[in-house]
Amino acid sequence: MFAPHLLASRKSMLIELRAPARRLYAAARRLPSMVSTPTLVLALAIVAGNLAGWRLLNPAIEAPDFHGRVTGMAYNAFQRWDDPTQRRYPSLEAVDADLAMLADHTRRIRTYSSSEIPQLPALAERHGLKLTAGVWLDRRSLNNRREMEAVKRAAAEHSSIERIIVGNEALLRGDLDVQELIGYLKEMRTATRVPVSTAEPWHVWFANPQLARQVDFITVHLLPYWEGVPEREALEHAMQRLDQLRRRFPDKQVVIGEIGWPSRGDRFDGASATPAMQARFIRDFLVHARANSIDYYLMEAVDQPWKSAQEGRVGAYWGVFDADRTPKFAMTGPVENDAHWAAKALAASLLALGPILGFCAAFARMRLASRVAFAAMIQAAASLAVWLVALPFDYYLRPTDWAALALLLPSLAAMVAILLANGFEFVEMYWPGNLRRRFRPRPLPQGAREPRVSVHLACCNEPPEMVIATLDSLARLDYANYEVLVIDNNTRDEALWKPVQAHVERLGARFRFFHLPSWPGFKAGALNFALGQADPAAEVVGVVDADYVVRRDWLRSLVAHFDDAKVAVVQAPQAHRDWQNQPLRRMMNYEYDGFFRIGMHHRNERDAIIQHGTMTLIRARALREHGQWAEWTICEDAELGLRLMQAGYSTVYVDEPMGHGLTPHDFASFRKQRRRWAQGAMQILRGHRRALVSGARLSAGQRYHFLTGWLSWLGDALHLVFAFAAMLWTVGVLAAPQWFSLPIALFMLPLFVFFVVKALFGPLLYARRVRCPASDIAGSALAGMALSHAIARGVFSGLAFRRAVFEITRKASGKEANAGAARAPLPVREEAFLFAGLVACAIGVLVTQQARQWEATMWTTILLLQSLPYAAALTCNALSRVPERTPSPARASSAVDAPAATGSAAMLRVRAGEVR
Repeated sequence: MFAPHLLASRKSMLIELRAPARRLYAAARRLPSMVSTPTLVLALAIVAGNLAGWRLLNPAIEAPDFHGRVTGMAYNAFQRWDDPTQRRYPSLEAVDADLAMLADHTRRIRTYSSSEIPQLPALAERHGLKLTAGVWLDRRSLNNRREMEAVKRAAAEHSSIERIIVGNEALLRGDLDVQELIGYLKEMRTATRVPVSTAEPWHVWFANPQLARQVDFITVHLLPYWEGVPEREALEHAMQRLDQLRRRFPDKQVVIGEIGWPSRGDRFDGASATPAMQARFIRDFLVHARANSIDYYLMEAVDQPWKSAQEGRVGAYWGVFDADRTPKFAMTGPVENDAHWAAKALAASLLALGPILGFCAAFARMRLASRVAFAAMIQAAASLAVWLVALPFDYYLRPTDWAALALLLPSLAAMVAILLANGFEFVEMYWPGNLRRRFRPRPLPQGAREPRVSVHLACCNEPPEMVIATLDSLARLDYANYEVLVIDNNTRDEALWKPVQAHVERLGARFRFFHLPSWPGFKAGALNFALGQADPAAEVVGVVDADYVVRRDWLRSLVAHFDDAKVAVVQAPQAHRDWQNQPLRRMMNYEYDGFFRIGMHHRNERDAIIQHGTMTLIRARALREHGQWAEWTICEDAELGLRLMQAGYSTVYVDEPMGHGLTPHDFASFRKQRRRWAQGAMQILRGHRRALVSGARLSAGQRYHFLTGWLSWLGDALHLVFAFAAMLWTVGVLAAPQWFSLPIALFMLPLFVFFVVKALFGPLLYARRVRCPASDIAGSALAGMALSHAIARGVFSGLAFRRAVFEITRKASGKEANAGAARAPLPVREEAFLFAGLVACAIGVLVTQQARQWEATMWTTILLLQSLPYAAALTCNALSRVPERTPSPARASSAVDAPAATGSAAMLRVRAGEVR
């Protein structure tokens, strides 16, 4: 019956595929001259895998063939944008066209109202259709009277009306009680000779047996979907109910007034709605009904998008024709969930082929496993893009749905970009042998010339004992030709800077102290002052933070890298001490250092490292000639490194801890520091946007890392936007369900994939690159997640404002840190508010929505997942107040003797773009 339409559709689809297929073939013929044979084979294998994957996700499903006409169809005449609740009705021309179409497929239709389109009986008569006329009854008595009188007139004037159904699920909805309905039935049976019934689900007939005595035949609705019955069991379930009803009322003819299955919509208990399930159920039923002489009306002829406001999204998709009057499936041959899957699969393959070939050719040095893994990620991203672009056209979206889509699609695009960037890092770093650009310490031989080094230490309101420990370690350097300049800027309390000044004087002429009571430019301003005071003969400038205890061989191990005239920066990793015995400090330590074990190596491969403001060495001439330290950004160190790269210099990353500093002393300081880094990163992006986009003075690899390296932080900003949007949308769903509905489940699915993939990348990289215990991987994940809100605020501040304030990160250890954490006020009020709001919204959805709906469950899960970073912040803030454990003497001695052995750290959320 419907097969000719579908066959024509498939022929047109094949015609549409010819042009892209020819282009693919022509491109494939040209490719051997452009790429190597192994690269081409790999790319084509990925493409073939993509096509096979689409085929597996869209299997051909067998269903019995049905030939001939359907016995009857339930029919609503409303077009795509019509809505009887808003008094928007179809034109008579549209109704006439519908009836002409339906006359090819059935000889009987059932309607639900007689007053809305009074001309319908005459139109049905014109097309040879028999009509079961409906009378819509609800709580509006005047409208009920209008309906009754309309059907009486129609039955008297038109022979096409063979039955009348007075009321449709009026008892189920509670609009009428049994006696009221019986009154209407008696009136209609008295007024006409046409057989009269009312339509209700099977259980309503069982609960009200007296109703059967007032009808000429029983009209029952058998919709197993609404009972949560899986589609494979639905036909048997419906026939059991029909048999039970016949046995209960043996003297009455039983007509199935509605039976069918939706093609799309929410999952309801065990019942799912897909095009293939609809086709199989209906074809199974039609064959069974013909074999058993069942009188029925299919639910329903044409999709009715307006019903989604009353019945949920699934209410729009019960038709065997789309709202544009196109048949959804054929009545013969295999059925598929997506009739256009082949076109989409080919489009995804074409979209991915170029990037896959480009990647495999550019990174032919990579291990085969790495190339295959990332090529598969590219193909998956292309398939996701095609799927998401096509998906909205499979649904009847309302304006509010399009608004939700407008919010979701950019978020999904950002997630794909983040996953691809993280995926590239993963494939390069997970499999050994991919890295080519690696540097190790190059100790100066004894008696070799020592370049003059000027070490600069800037401090502001720092504990004097901490600074003195750093100075003492600098005094012990195994290096002769160096000086140390201590610049204390903007410290008003003499108790903080006077002891440091006195200690510097005791260390001798090699050390000089400068107190700047009111100095602009924050740390950059202090370092620029130091540069002006430095020995003009200095060839290298070293910078250390005030809390770092450096190794004796720091300078001797690294200055030889400056023998290469192109090198402007030699960077050692940050590492920490005194973190082992306090939970939050342990988590912070492992959160920090993952970047240095993973991200910095990834960036170093393309000479795109992030310069840090401690344990860094800089060629003095390059620093002086190219603008010194930038005072317009609060991340002057990362900005300097980028600027020197633009000047044509190279950088060196030596992954061996040359000094150990202190972690922030509590969670408030931790989040403040990360907010400053994120804000500074955005300042850098704004300040260098032209160079990063044009690429005039940077390599492609350098631009890639500085543009994508901060994507994870931009993702945190999007997370905050999405959290607010999700809460507002949920409030709309709860308060105004007629305007707002839960997002389509398939649109929410990529969010889950994003969380799962991100959760996999981190632990796998840690196991390979950091090798820390599982408990520390989990701890670093919690600490990194807890920073999401602080990062988001930093991102928005950096994008919105040109200027920023450099906030000092308070650092301490031992009892001092414990005391400070105990005194600290609650620094996570905003996170607490967001956590409470998201959890409240999740509870609201669970309480008010049908818990059996799959979309409600998914949306609740997404709200709870959105709340995790804020829950992590509350947890970390609580852990910052936990007292430090007292180490055993043996462990304490070990920590003192071998600080480097405990300095490695890691973080689960690998941030290729962390600034410092």
